[in-house]
Amino acid sequence: MTVITRFAPSPTGLLHVGNVRTALHNWLWARKHGGRFLLRIDDTDRERSKEDYVEAIRTDLAWLGLDIDGEERQSARFALYDEAFARLKAAGRVYACYETPEELDIRRKVLLSRGLPPVYERQPEGAPVPEGRAPHWRFRLDHDAPIAWTDLIRGPQHFEPKTLSDPVVRRADGSWLYLLPSVIDDIAMGISHVVRGEDHVSNTAAQIQMFDALGAEPPEFAHEALLVGTGGKLSKRLGALGMADWRAAGIEPIALAALLARLGTSDPVEPVTTLEPLIAGIDFARFGRAPARFDEAELALLNQKILHHTPYAAVAPRLPAAIDEARWTAIRPNLATVAEAADWVAVFDGPFAPPAPDPADRPVLAAAAMAAPAIDWSADPWHALTGAVKAATGAKGRALFLPLRRALTGRDHGPDMGELLPLIARDEAIARLSAA
Repeated sequence: MTVITRFAPSPTGLLHVGNVRTALHNWLWARKHGGRFLLRIDDTDRERSKEDYVEAIRTDLAWLGLDIDGEERQSARFALYDEAFARLKAAGRVYACYETPEELDIRRKVLLSRGLPPVYERQPEGAPVPEGRAPHWRFRLDHDAPIAWTDLIRGPQHFEPKTLSDPVVRRADGSWLYLLPSVIDDIAMGISHVVRGEDHVSNTAAQIQMFDALGAEPPEFAHEALLVGTGGKLSKRLGALGMADWRAAGIEPIALAALLARLGTSDPVEPVTTLEPLIAGIDFARFGRAPARFDEAELALLNQKILHHTPYAAVAPRLPAAIDEARWTAIRPNLATVAEAADWVAVFDGPFAPPAPDPADRPVLAAAAMAAPAIDWSADPWHALTGAVKAATGAKGRALFLPLRRALTGRDHGPDMGELLPLIARDEAIARLSAA
């Protein structure tokens, strides 16, 4: 069997971390099994669907490295839905209903007041049809066919159809709701695995009977725990942040992927630099039922760790021209984002305004200014410099190293000076020491 997964966003807004996690798991599963990953744009809501959002979805998936093997749009597939709908109607599996939303709400409240589940009550055969009212359409669940499947994450699942309402599949204006077109598309596209949030479990129960009614085997299902924030449910702020916001914040796509791939699993989050370890590691048997907690602070720290191992070639197009491979290798352990590399250009090449030295540091700085011109910059200038200053002043430890770091870089902390100093031009370094 060829593994085929799909990501099916509605282009009514930007992708957020919850959507992206679903897309990522579908992509990883397909790639692990040498299969295909398809993008299906669920744009049946013509009023709210926007082409700008379609383009943003494609851009975001490409930024994350989630290449697609094909794309479909539901708005181009209405004829397929009409044909399947006609078959179901002829078989008595979809039927017309005429209740208004207000009538349904009243009946729901009556049932609840009696301590009964608010399950839709089918009208008897031959019930009068309200004059001048267009019907909406429901899928008739088979109450004599218990629904069961083995979920790849949740394990065995069982539903009694009589405890479920017959789902509405088509509105009175002829427009489609989610459930039936999704099944028709999954059949036509050959989807083998549906990976989505656990909020779809009851949808799956109804859809399994839809697959059967259309003469198709249902795919495998994996319903993953929903993503939540550190304070509980995913906040409105996190839900509103699109991938462009994470890009602007300096988050690397591999950092976001590395975190989202492992949230909700028993596997540790690791600072990987490619998607390959994530592909090899995905295993739905290792996904838990507890909510997957997304922590921005954890993402920022992971981003920093990943940068510390990121090769120059991977970031070169985004670096200032002055930051070559040697300089990148020296400064990357001190960066939280790639954009921070620009702050180090002045440290390497000037212009430079060191902080005013502490009077107690002046003997160390004076000795450094005297020793620097005689040092061979092509060898190991830092240890030669500190050795000469220590011999001249007796200074050691922090009293020796910190004044020299401040005079040469303007900072109290930073890369190893043994690696950094050779990357500053000899004349520039001597001038800084002399000015101190």
